[in-house]
Amino acid sequence: MNSMLRQVLAGARLLLVLTVVLGVGYPLAVYGVGRLVPDRADGSLLRVDGQVVGSRLIGQQVTGDQWFLPRPSAAGDGYDPLASGASNLGPNDPTLLATVTQRRQEVADREGVDVSAVPADAVTASGSGLDPDISPAYARLQVARVARVRGLDPATVSALVEAHVQGRDLGVLGDPHVNVLELNAALAGLG
Repeated sequence: MNSMLRQVLAGARLLLVLTVVLGVGYPLAVYGVGRLVPDRADGSLLRVDGQVVGSRLIGQQVTGDQWFLPRPSAAGDGYDPLASGASNLGPNDPTLLATVTQRRQEVADREGVDVSAVPADAVTASGSGLDPDISPAYARLQVARVARVRGLDPATVSALVEAHVQGRDLGVLGDPHVNVLELNAALAGLG
């Protein structure tokens, strides 16, 4: 009986210690680390002149030839974070092929290039349908249009794009990319 009581007390102490460490200590530690990088912990909000203009993590619907356009969204009409998800259409699906062909022609017409020059991310949605980034190739493709519509020197707009090209995460993960929200915010700052 004495050894059974010791085991029950040892189990109760272990339960108490683990409850304090994992139920209180760990959540406080995670919260504390999140406070060290408040921008990420608060949704990576982008502020311009103290005003929140969006999140760096979620793509946004952009219209107008004066802006850099994002990749298409699989979330229907716009970038609704509640409708996140892929289209679930496979690469041989006739609906997807027709959509991509139509988008490729629209992008080529808008940018004044041959359809073969249109990058894949200009015509396909990401897996989440909410990707905030485009490839540097797609951003560069849009430079001439944006500069022309805004009456800016193409070299200035091109330099702005190059300044916003972000490399691979940790030097090896993913591909170089350009955050459209950040690029457009910087573009708005040019006047």
